[in-house]
Amino acid sequence: MAALTAPLDIDQLHTFIAIVDTGSFTKAADRVFKTQSAVSMQMRRLEERLGKQLFAKDGRGNRLTAEGEKLMHYARRIIRLNNEAVAAFDDNRLEGTLRIGTPDDYADRYMPEIIGRFAKTHPNVELYIVCEPSISLAEKMARGELDIALVTHNPRTRVSDIVRTEPLCWVTSANHPLRDDAPVPLAVGRRDCHWRQLACSALDADGRDYQVLFTSWSSTVIAAAVLAGMAVSVLPESTLRTGMRVLTSADGFPPLPPVQIGLMKRPGLSPSLINAITDHITACLDNITLSPLPEELDSRVKMLPGMQKLKSTYVAPGW
Repeated sequence: MAALTAPLDIDQLHTFIAIVDTGSFTKAADRVFKTQSAVSMQMRRLEERLGKQLFAKDGRGNRLTAEGEKLMHYARRIIRLNNEAVAAFDDNRLEGTLRIGTPDDYADRYMPEIIGRFAKTHPNVELYIVCEPSISLAEKMARGELDIALVTHNPRTRVSDIVRTEPLCWVTSANHPLRDDAPVPLAVGRRDCHWRQLACSALDADGRDYQVLFTSWSSTVIAAAVLAGMAVSVLPESTLRTGMRVLTSADGFPPLPPVQIGLMKRPGLSPSLINAITDHITACLDNITLSPLPEELDSRVKMLPGMQKLKSTYVAPGW
């Protein structure tokens, strides 16, 4: 085994992160422009270098071991610092304008860190950001009006690369009682909102009466209705706010399928530019740290297939 003081290989760490992000050795090979056998060889050498097993067989695929999870945090930090160092001495830095689309709830939660990281490493790139619903962003992507879009993944209506998977939660006000003798008052997006469709379908299947009281594309409006104790809504775990309470089957609410966040990219966009912003987005989404979920919901979440780096949450810090 190599001496533990020997430095880690940056190229191996890039490949390791590609496997984590894509979920497979085959897809990672395409991303890093290597053969699958070369990717496998790199991972064997990385495991030999650390003296730890990083991946374990999971059916036909592979999953991270506890040691692999530990390395993932360090690998992202090492690669990020390496990229920042290289950018600081690069006389041919990326320049131009990058048009990014995101729903406003994702913008509130994710964009501050993404923008901060990207601006630090690529100060000569202007970011033009559009906040609209996922369905509108997909239409703009189709018309070539955006370069990249962070959207709710919905394979029935649009194609996107999944960059995060997390629970979709029923939420109400933590400071106002919810009546159980009346139809569920809902605050949701418009009729073509994917989360609204999931919520209504779950209530219909459960035979529970409900009434849509508030309809808006604005996450601020939806959150205000919930926090005021006027309605119940559905939100991804990472967008929960202080003052919200998660509702589970103990409260009479059926389980919801997980929500997936997807990334859409314009064909023909500069590979250097797209890789730069994609790296920052995936690193930001992976580094979200939240508080524990209620025990019942937490146990159900950990059983969801394909869940990416399970980080259970109940209430996010105030922001």
